[in-house]
Amino acid sequence: QVQLVESGGDLVEPGGTLTLSCRASGFTLGEYAVGWLRQAPGKGREGVACINGRSGSTFYGDSVEGRFTILKDNVNSMVYLLMTSLKPEDTGTYFCATRPDVHCTGAVGRNAAREARRWGQGTQVTVSS
Repeated sequence: QVQLVESGGDLVEPGGTLTLSCRASGFTLGEYAVGWLRQAPGKGREGVACINGRSGSTFYGDSVEGRFTILKDNVNSMVYLLMTSLKPEDTGTYFCATRPDVHCTGAVGRNAAREARRWGQGTQVTVSS
């Protein structure tokens, strides 16, 4: 059974850093790409980062490019999102989710949720002073 469990969400001040973790089980990270999506209050889900299951290539949304880094540890089945220079607009619930295959096609931006397959329960990130 495919399962994803996120952790690491917290309250952080603007300009701060935070690392989110996603523990995967029931599959190997080489089988599927994994993306991070977020949902701000009152808004839809937005894909912010994705890592290719086979090559490890990474992709980012424009709003987080240069500030966020997605990494994975295939041995321990973990995917991480390193977030720096956090802004209040980064506030939201962050989810990790598998893609249909190893590719990150359509995994960032407003329509990323359409092709996401298995989801975690989410972890809350609040950026506020």
